[in-house]
Amino acid sequence: MRLEGRGLGWRYGRESWLFREYDISISAGEVVGLIGPSGSGKTTLGRILAGYIRPLAGTVTLDGDPLPQTGYHPVQMVFQHPEQAVNPRWTVSRILQESGPLDEALNEALGISPAWLDRRPHELSGGELQRICIARALAPGTRFLIADEITAMLDAILQAQVWQGILHEAEKRRIGILAISHDRRLLERICTRIIEWPQRGSS
Repeated sequence: MRLEGRGLGWRYGRESWLFREYDISISAGEVVGLIGPSGSGKTTLGRILAGYIRPLAGTVTLDGDPLPQTGYHPVQMVFQHPEQAVNPRWTVSRILQESGPLDEALNEALGISPAWLDRRPHELSGGELQRICIARALAPGTRFLIADEITAMLDAILQAQVWQGILHEAEKRRIGILAISHDRRLLERICTRIIEWPQRGSS
């Protein structure tokens, strides 16, 4: 299975292009790093690949077909700020079950405590809530994960634990990953290859 973007372009209104004529391809089981300056469009690219927004130019395909418009989306994205991605009134258990049954083994691998399940998002730290969002994104139907600075708020030990859990799950299920980060050392540890993001407006 392959996630591909061809000739992708995006800009806001009449501003200059953030990027254009951009090609990217991620295969099943591959961990691709994306590194580049802030504000250059990396998160926007991730949103396009995950189907959150449509590109102004180019196409995104999954094994040659357009991204699905209904049902569980096989390309999931986890953002840097987890508090913006959950319903604040829901319990952790309900958030996790939004994408399928609880996976106790995955929760344990990501360091999710059973004691958190009855809590609500405001009762967790940012790092704890981020692990909930990662577990939710790694539902059974997920084939590709877009990870946008997902462990930036964690200390080195927790960062290593979370990525170990993600990579183990990805290897077991041949999930492809695009890891967006400013941390080159992290990407060098976890990725099979690293892409240098182009300067604003270049291809």
